[in-house]
Amino acid sequence: MKLIALLHSALAAALLCATPLTTAAEIVVGQIAAFTGPLAPTGTHMRAGAQLYFDAVNADGGIHGATIRLISRDDGYKSEETVRLAREMIREAQPLAFIGFVGTGNVEAILEQKVLSEAGIPLLAVRSGAETLVRKNDPLLFMTRASYAEEIEKITEQYVTTGYTRFAVLYQDDAFGQGALVSAEQAIGKAGGVLVAKGAYEKNTTNVGDAVKSIAAAKPQAVIMLANTAASAEFLKRSREAGNLAQYVALSVTDAAQIVQRIGADKAEGLALTQVVPDPNSRTVTLIREIQGNFAKFKPQEVTLNHTFVEGYLGAKVLGEALRRAGPNPTRKKVRDALEAIRNYDAGDVFISFSPKRHAGSRFVDITILNRAGKLLR
Repeated sequence: MKLIALLHSALAAALLCATPLTTAAEIVVGQIAAFTGPLAPTGTHMRAGAQLYFDAVNADGGIHGATIRLISRDDGYKSEETVRLAREMIREAQPLAFIGFVGTGNVEAILEQKVLSEAGIPLLAVRSGAETLVRKNDPLLFMTRASYAEEIEKITEQYVTTGYTRFAVLYQDDAFGQGALVSAEQAIGKAGGVLVAKGAYEKNTTNVGDAVKSIAAAKPQAVIMLANTAASAEFLKRSREAGNLAQYVALSVTDAAQIVQRIGADKAEGLALTQVVPDPNSRTVTLIREIQGNFAKFKPQEVTLNHTFVEGYLGAKVLGEALRRAGPNPTRKKVRDALEAIRNYDAGDVFISFSPKRHAGSRFVDITILNRAGKLLR
């Protein structure tokens, strides 16, 4: 009887993947992300960026005559909630695809609990660049940003060539931070530097006091922050108050504008940040000009046009391309296959490529720095 039940379950999943989960009038896309807690601004801007693209597409008649509806749910950056809400959404709203999940541990939980594979549903444009996810190359997960390893390599190569050799690392004590720490240790050694200290803080907190003390005591020349925005801000403020005059560099998961808002431009000045999408203020990048035009036209509320917003928009645009290639009456499998077939897709001077062997579609990394006015410079 148990075997029969399992066979019935497998058959139902197969039929669900092959059956169009949309009407001629509407395509449902689902997002589970943090809209409360320390990562609320991240989830909010990822959602707003994706929604802006969908608004523009819908205003132009949709894709193959179908409009796109984005449904979002708040997981509070808690992995168990990501899993629960994703399963609930699959059951109740039957989305064609997922987009814009936030957090390495949250995405890993989705994969470990087989949420995607059981439903045959693709997930793309997650807010994570974890090397563990890149190496896993799950057939249903598509990443539209560079990996953390690539961001860290850019940092170490640039700073070692300008004379920095003594590095310290602040990291979040979870799958995100621990994985990125391994990448940092490898990149620092490869570039010819030395890791003189490392300090951790607990996920969903800004309890960085111990890390501030241990890192300051080691007197590093540069500190790489593998942390979310709230923790990065608190660490930077307290480190400077402690007299640590090192160069601070944060990964792209830290938002510059929020750092300035939290601790002031005077304390934020000089902070360097990696970016995995182009400058939102650029007038030379086609994608950014497109976003700026749509932002002015549709006027999203209570968000700013920042790098996270661009990341959400880019992910939605890649999904839109896959939907066009999947044709009328798309299924989850058709969308997944269309994503995997994307090669050198020009999203507007930003190029995305997938293949069966690599579902990390971008390698774009830039380094920016905050000036005394709290503005980012390249």
